[in-house]
Amino acid sequence: MKKKTSIAMIICYIGKLPWYFDYFVHSCKYNLDVHFFIITDDQSYSKKVSENIYFIYKTLDEINEIATSKLGFKTNIMSGYKLCDFKPAYGLLFSELIEEYDFWGHGDLDIIFGDIRKFMTEDILGSHDLIAVRDDYLTGYFLLFRNNSQMRLLFTNSKDYKKIFSDQKHYCFDETNFSFIDFANELHYSEIKSEVESMTHVVKRQHEKKLINAYFDFHVIEGAYGKLSWEKGVLMYNNKYEAMLYHLILLKTIYKPKRKIKTIPESFKISKTRIY
Repeated sequence: MKKKTSIAMIICYIGKLPWYFDYFVHSCKYNLDVHFFIITDDQSYSKKVSENIYFIYKTLDEINEIATSKLGFKTNIMSGYKLCDFKPAYGLLFSELIEEYDFWGHGDLDIIFGDIRKFMTEDILGSHDLIAVRDDYLTGYFLLFRNNSQMRLLFTNSKDYKKIFSDQKHYCFDETNFSFIDFANELHYSEIKSEVESMTHVVKRQHEKKLINAYFDFHVIEGAYGKLSWEKGVLMYNNKYEAMLYHLILLKTIYKPKRKIKTIPESFKISKTRIY
C-alpha cells in the first residue's frame, strides 16, 4: 500500500495565546494525519494536548537568532506581527522540524479546521508543488509547500526578500503586499503595482513560467457569515456546504468571551457575532 502523503504545519505566535486557541487546538485533534508545530513563548499549554500537536518554546530573540543564521544576514524582528513576513521562510528556518514530511505549510491560530484531508487529497498533493486555499491569492493562515529545496527557498525569487526581512515594516509579504483587491479582481500579477514583490507575485510568475505547479481553489470561509456549524471535525455552512476551515479574521474582533470555556464541545455553531 502506498504511504499517505505527510503534512506538517508550522505556526509561530509570540505573546499570550488568544481565547480562540482552544477552538484551534480542538479542531486540530480531528486532523490526526496533519502534524502541527506551534512555536511560542507562552508555556501555559501542556505538550500533551494531542498526539499531532507539538509545542516548541522559543522567545522572539531566539527566533531572531535562527533567522539571522539560516538566512545569512542580520534580521531584527521586533514583534510577533512581523513574523508574518517570515512565514514563506519557515521551511528553511525550521527545516529540522519538517525533515520527515512530504509537505510543510505555514498557518495562523485564528482558524477552526474542518476535515483538512478531505480537501487536501492525494491527487492534489501528488500533482502540485504549492497548494493555496483561495482561488485568487495566497493566504498566510494556510499554505502548503512541497518539501524540497526549491520550495523551501521559493521566497528568494522575490527581488525584495532581503529588504523585507531586514526591515521592521510589515509588508504582508506572505500574501499580496496588501494588493488583495487587485488579485481578487483577476488582474495579471505584472499589472499589479506594489511596494514589494509579494509571494503571490512570485508564485503566479513561477507557475506561469512552468517552474512550479501551483494549485488555487476556494476551500475556506472568511468574515462574519454566520450559519456555520462544526461537529466532530466537520465544518458546514448553512447545512449544505462543507469547508476546510473557517478564518476568524472578523469574528475574533467582534466576539470576546467573558470567561474561558473549560472543555470545547463536540459540536457548536458560529453565528455572525459569537460561537455557541
